[in-house]
Amino acid sequence: MALIRPEPGLEIDGFTLGGQLHKGGFATIWEVTHPLYRTPMVMKVPTILDGYDGPTIVGFEVEQMIMPRLTGPHVPRVMGEGDFSRMPYIVTEKIPGGSLHRLFRAAPLPLSELIETAARMAAAIHDIHRQHVIHLDLKPDNFLQRPGGEMVLIDFGLSRHDHLPDLLAEEFTIPMGTFPYIAPEQFLRQRGDPRSDLYALGAMLYQLVTGKLPFGEPETLAQVRQRLWRDPLPPRALRPDLPEWFQEIILRAMEVDPARRYQSAAQIAFDLTHPLQVRLTERAHRMAPQGALARFRKWRAMRKVKSFAAPASVAAQMERAPILLVAVDLAPEMEPLAQALFLAVKRMLVIQPDARVACVNVIKTARIGIDQTTDDEGNHLHVSRLVGLKAWAEGIELTDDRLTYTVLEGSDPAAVILDHAEVVRAGHILMGARGHSTTRRYLGSVSAKVVAEAHCSVTVIRLPDQHREAEGESA
Repeated sequence: MALIRPEPGLEIDGFTLGGQLHKGGFATIWEVTHPLYRTPMVMKVPTILDGYDGPTIVGFEVEQMIMPRLTGPHVPRVMGEGDFSRMPYIVTEKIPGGSLHRLFRAAPLPLSELIETAARMAAAIHDIHRQHVIHLDLKPDNFLQRPGGEMVLIDFGLSRHDHLPDLLAEEFTIPMGTFPYIAPEQFLRQRGDPRSDLYALGAMLYQLVTGKLPFGEPETLAQVRQRLWRDPLPPRALRPDLPEWFQEIILRAMEVDPARRYQSAAQIAFDLTHPLQVRLTERAHRMAPQGALARFRKWRAMRKVKSFAAPASVAAQMERAPILLVAVDLAPEMEPLAQALFLAVKRMLVIQPDARVACVNVIKTARIGIDQTTDDEGNHLHVSRLVGLKAWAEGIELTDDRLTYTVLEGSDPAAVILDHAEVVRAGHILMGARGHSTTRRYLGSVSAKVVAEAHCSVTVIRLPDQHREAEGESA
């Protein structure tokens, strides 16, 4: 049976095709309507020719498997799909505006415009990783933006889902991806590492700050292979006014060995929004291209590499490298609870060695009237709480970039903690709960609200009796 060809006015499964919005090498995009939907929609139809279309067909099947499983603001909502018996298609909501390609054409951009955009890109990547998906073809054309600013990822034809068979790996042996952004391990045919998407993000940030691609526009796999031993020209060599911390982020994201990169997109987003806490290494200070001797040594080390160590799954990597938000009660009478919380953090770091710990304390402000800014001894509350947090964390053996301190303020401490967890994209919250309602100020009741409303897992440390050990309850 011959496939139906898309054309204006065609009706299929209740959808009516309007004008063609885009024609690419692998698919066409059409505006569509349906009597049951008022939402503006688009239909993507793969371009099936008479020749060899194996990658197109398999890639579209992959996209049809993955996209309906994704939810949230960072992916388009799927409204309908059709199979190859009549006409293959996917109908999704239409995202207003175009892709980021126009923004990239305007590069290099002022730093003030870059930071928020880059953080939102990282947030979108983190969200699909959280849903067990590695994109594996991140590029400017595959980022759209909602009116509220959220980035939306599209084109999942080369993607990998933890819970689904990898049809592309089963049927094809050549590396797939967009050559300017492809990670070294993708060249080595590894498709199971979410840190490949972080490499692509680093390459895109390089392009945004310099106006140039880090390795030009390679046309062959032999050219792609060279990035196993070649470092890109440091961005500050092209743009000396670029802050060292931004170069540190880019070059760390683009490390050849995934183990030397950022371990999660959430960690990149955190650094982009907390630049003073970025730990600078020799990467930050580079101003000259890689020397011939250094490149030769790297070539000798990498020429026989067949693969890099990869996580068992996206979920395993996310679990290994979360951002742990720790809400600490610094009241003097709660010192045993704080100590139990400290020991719980130490235990978690044993099994999650790449985690970042974000320590927070909440100053409860008054609902009405003037809030208190000093304690009974006249010390500034914010400063004294910050000093207290750092004293509490002594003995947590992490570098400064992986151990941060924030004093929050608000009349509803639970809401403040939940909001901050969203901002830093925490993968887990640890907090204490006071055991006796007569003595607790707010963390006792806060814990229940945080457990009920958090978008991530929560561990509550309780001291049921002053003479008994702390117990951990997870939710």
